[in-house]
Amino acid sequence: MPAIYSHPHVVAPEEIDDLGHVNNLHYLKWMQTAAVAHSAAQGWPPERYRAIASGWVVRSHRIEYRQPAFVGEELVIRTWVSDFRKVTSLRKYQVFRPMDGTVLAVAETDWAFLGLKPYVPRRIPSELAEAFILVSAEEEP
Repeated sequence: MPAIYSHPHVVAPEEIDDLGHVNNLHYLKWMQTAAVAHSAAQGWPPERYRAIASGWVVRSHRIEYRQPAFVGEELVIRTWVSDFRKVTSLRKYQVFRPMDGTVLAVAETDWAFLGLKPYVPRRIPSELAEAFILVSAEEEP
């Protein structure tokens, strides 16, 4: 049960833009992929959310890009949950290059938990919140 989940990724040629580095939209995709993988690792894969007719939607993203990434580079997207409220959760991310330890981006997403039929905010079930270890600002990488 990792509090901070590490998701590996190798930059693919199709992720490169006209400037020769990774297009910023791919960072969002990597963050989403890492969040879903972390949730699955904690016992909450997509099927489990479907079984309770609920899921997460994004309320807001904040990303600070610090350095570019290039084709073929091995990256790690770290993600963790910093809090749960009644119907929302703040998840944070760090994209870094292990080869030299460079942090390429830091980010956070404010997620809202919804019932799927109808789409209305739903209280986060205790068994879901208890599946994650919250990471305080002092414990962040």
